[in-house]
Amino acid sequence: MIYNDLRTFADSYALAAMLLAYFVLVFWAFRPGSKRRNEQAATMIFADESEGTAETGDKNHG
Repeated sequence: MIYNDLRTFADSYALAAMLLAYFVLVFWAFRPGSKRRNEQAATMIFADESEGTAETGDKNHG
């Protein structure tokens, strides 16, 4: 394939495929059943740190 063939492919089919992938991913993130999982992921950073260290026996003295 030469440059012009690749450019034509990228301007048409690849652009359509990327646009379709974008809309699928946006729909997946904002689908009706994902509110609980999104909220859990958003607040995961604030979870109690002692939950994960209880199994290993490490203590956080900081």
